[in-house]
Amino acid sequence: MTQTSNTARTYVDTVTYRPGAVILYPGKSDMLYRVSSGLIRVHTMDDDGNGLTLRYVKPGEYFGEEALAGVNRAYFAEAVTDSSVDVINPALMTAEDNLVVTTHLVRTLERAYESIYRLVGKRLRARIAGELLELKDTALATQLDSGETMIYATHDELAAAVGSVRETVTKVVGELSREGVISAGYGKITLKNEAALGEIAAA
Repeated sequence: MTQTSNTARTYVDTVTYRPGAVILYPGKSDMLYRVSSGLIRVHTMDDDGNGLTLRYVKPGEYFGEEALAGVNRAYFAEAVTDSSVDVINPALMTAEDNLVVTTHLVRTLERAYESIYRLVGKRLRARIAGELLELKDTALATQLDSGETMIYATHDELAAAVGSVRETVTKVVGELSREGVISAGYGKITLKNEAALGEIAAA
């Protein structure tokens, strides 16, 4: 972890992280965090030690919101890509800052509802399709010369995001590949037919 600069607001430090760096651990919370660039994964572990992705945090979005209420953190936050994160002291936030964060919390709650519905109300095939479309607009995605989107994600990472295990996810990814909806390689998935993927996600 390397501190790189301070913004004009004295209560904010900007810190950079390499992929895989753990930014937050479960425990006491005192600071709020805003992603400046890159992608952050918020995740937890079940009783068997399996990882579960709670959400991805994109540039302009916040994590560590429990610091606003002074409650303990129950999750990990990890940099997925090279990332730059603003560290904010909640005690020095203005009314305008609080309004911005409150708006973010409302949107985050809406996304959480959607994720819960996808996990409990959708088949695995739909959950995987929905997750791939969600990752399309993150730092894990790149645009190919063909116009298609390629996402850098392993089957383990997909499994953690959709509440399944790697073996089952690999089977579904294989089915989608054979249908021509995606193509899969080691650690990367190319979206070949986003319209069809959207239909599967909505099913």
